[in-house]
Amino acid sequence: MDSKTKWNNKYKERMSDLKDPVPNPRLENFSRYLNGGTALDLACGLGGNSLFLACMNYHVQAVDISDVAIDFIKERAAQSHLKIQAEVCDLTDLNNPNWTNHTYDIVVISYYLDRSLFPIVKSVVKEGGYFFMETFYQSPGTENQGVSSQYKLLPNELLAEFGDWTIHFFEENESAGRQTIFCQRE
Repeated sequence: MDSKTKWNNKYKERMSDLKDPVPNPRLENFSRYLNGGTALDLACGLGGNSLFLACMNYHVQAVDISDVAIDFIKERAAQSHLKIQAEVCDLTDLNNPNWTNHTYDIVVISYYLDRSLFPIVKSVVKEGGYFFMETFYQSPGTENQGVSSQYKLLPNELLAEFGDWTIHFFEENESAGRQTIFCQRE
């Protein structure tokens, strides 16, 4: 099964139980920094972060491989009159996607890992802009988490990758097996 089919099936299943998509709670905690502008939500899924950012006065570019998820976000954005441009994009095939030709006040990646995106993130975040990322990491208690090590960050990896930015928050939560960073480009 290809990635698009896999994610379309997962999102169809999630949508049957879903009332409203919710944003990442740690991203919500940084709302005092979020003053509107432009946002890019990579691997946006069903759009919890995109909808939250749009409500925080951002014009959001939301991308995901799943057309099921993108259609869902478009419908929700239209119903709520939110500024979200959602498009299908395979992040493993980055042959000139239109979002790489823009700059953003914030870029968000939640539970998706492709290290080749890091240089792109660094090039599209505006000076003074923010980057939020949270995903799985290789912590001692999460070997049986069901996620391949290929899709887990190494300990302190985000800190090392974005260490030349201002780090507002960094956490490795061993019990949840997640690594989170919220940082600002200088």
